[in-house]
Amino acid sequence: MYLMKFPSVIILLLILLGCKGNTDKANVSKADCTACKAPSSRAALIKAASHQHTAVVKADTTGMVFIKGGTFRMGSDDFADSKPIHTVSVNSFYMDEHEVTNAQFAQFVKATGYVTVAEQPLNPADFPGVPADKLVPGSAVFTPPSYAVSLNNPMQWWTYQAGANWKHPQGPNSSIAGKDSDPVVQVCYTDAAAYAKWAGKRLPTEAEWEYAARAGKHFDKYYWGKEFKPNGKLVANIFEGSFPWKNTKEDGYTGVAPVKSFPPNAFHLYDMEGNVWEWCSDLYRPDYYAQSAANNPQGPKDSYDPDEPDLEKHVQRGGSFLCSDDYCIRYKAGSRGKGETNSAANNLGFRCVMDVK
Repeated sequence: MYLMKFPSVIILLLILLGCKGNTDKANVSKADCTACKAPSSRAALIKAASHQHTAVVKADTTGMVFIKGGTFRMGSDDFADSKPIHTVSVNSFYMDEHEVTNAQFAQFVKATGYVTVAEQPLNPADFPGVPADKLVPGSAVFTPPSYAVSLNNPMQWWTYQAGANWKHPQGPNSSIAGKDSDPVVQVCYTDAAAYAKWAGKRLPTEAEWEYAARAGKHFDKYYWGKEFKPNGKLVANIFEGSFPWKNTKEDGYTGVAPVKSFPPNAFHLYDMEGNVWEWCSDLYRPDYYAQSAANNPQGPKDSYDPDEPDLEKHVQRGGSFLCSDDYCIRYKAGSRGKGETNSAANNLGFRCVMDVK
């Protein structure tokens, strides 16, 4: 099963705007050209984002759920980077009952003047070999073909779209007008962390995230239970049909769904699987679980992804509306996602947590 959700925006931009290397299954993230040896992240943008005004508002637990701490079995035997299953304890915390919405993120931007990474200019020094006139702000957008294609080449359904950002998730001709309750997307880890800091919160560790998703139960297949369709009904926003070209819309949506469109779990949390991927605070390593701390693990000290070893990545959890049994099945219990720190996409969002004081 080929599990790559989307190439990092940096690699995607390089491939689409100048690289002519291989894009088969083995080499999809390593185009064969000099430009693909660019730095691992938009260093100039990280520096710029770190200086933006993000004064903290008064912390408020409105819209959050109290999660009593406890011990659980974390991980899955179905995924190489989710092994071994291990026992973890977490302290009590508060968690947003749903993903951060467009309306909530707009309040943050209005209060601080924050500019997301996808909206900022690209530094030509970070992209050697790419013409300067091609280096325009944008992000990754799912652009499905109209016919069946091989699943070995994500470039057939991912596009670097100029002008794509949180206000225009699919490009300049799209809009979030009237979609206040949709989860905000096209936010990278840097953006999500900035929002969390402003809100007096933080991003969850992946241990906290999985503990909350399991909600006091341990099922091998799905967070919600043993059956894919409890009582014959879909309970998460995922991709039904033939990925990536034919979505039957059985769950009622082909893209993001407004928060609270599906039933909550036993902890009264919504969309802990499907809808949009959610950033966690942990750096990503596929081998981390073998040495994970037993109490309140914070993730490894450094990042490593053998698919893209030069890129810093953070863990993502929960899957998205593009997860399918044909392709990315990582909405399933215990599975992990990963994403480059400053890459975003139109199926990627977040929620926050708060410590109990």
